[in-house]
Amino acid sequence: MVNLIYPNLCLTCDRELLIEERNLCAFCLMEIHMIYFDPSTRENTLDKLFWGRVKIHTTYALFYFEKGTHEQKILHQLKYGFKAQLGVQLGKWMGNDWLQKNQGIKVDAFIPVPIHRRKRFSRGYNQSEQLAWGIAAILKVPVDCNFIRKIKNTKSQTKKSIFHRRLNVENVFKLSNNWRQYKHIVIVDDVVTTGATLEAMISIINKRYPALEISIFVLAMAK
Repeated sequence: MVNLIYPNLCLTCDRELLIEERNLCAFCLMEIHMIYFDPSTRENTLDKLFWGRVKIHTTYALFYFEKGTHEQKILHQLKYGFKAQLGVQLGKWMGNDWLQKNQGIKVDAFIPVPIHRRKRFSRGYNQSEQLAWGIAAILKVPVDCNFIRKIKNTKSQTKKSIFHRRLNVENVFKLSNNWRQYKHIVIVDDVVTTGATLEAMISIINKRYPALEISIFVLAMAK
């Protein structure tokens, strides 16, 4: 009776979902443009984005996204659709995909990209944190949400140029004063376009912990 009043629909095509389906139908899942980074090569597209900017140990992305695609609808629902559990579901997908495609690497903690407390209050959750919890559930690695925080409530990066994206994230992050015995961390984000936010985070981490290895896991990257 509840399903008749509030049908369980696919987030991207509005088809009614089967009992075993969650958020996305099988047809839409098949149309997502998955990424395969060959682990035998020394670099990939996401690696090259950060060349000459910051040092990265390993990069990983689940899929590409473009405007008007299923991927864009998924990201929009994750970020603005009050779909916290969608983030955990996608994070588990990322974790399983990583296990299938890559050799295991020793990781001490997943660090979600923080959002300002005001944005978290209005949204109800941090989408990167939800992704991190999903990945951690598969890879059995702890999530540290206190390692770094965002101290300035910056405006959306969506319509900004590369130059203004970098200006927008200057001096907005602050590391915890507690000493962390980490050797290798993975920063988790929902989407990367120019990499300005991740670059700002990694730069401040490197200043305090120059020997710390840093990797990046993102749900999607701009094609």
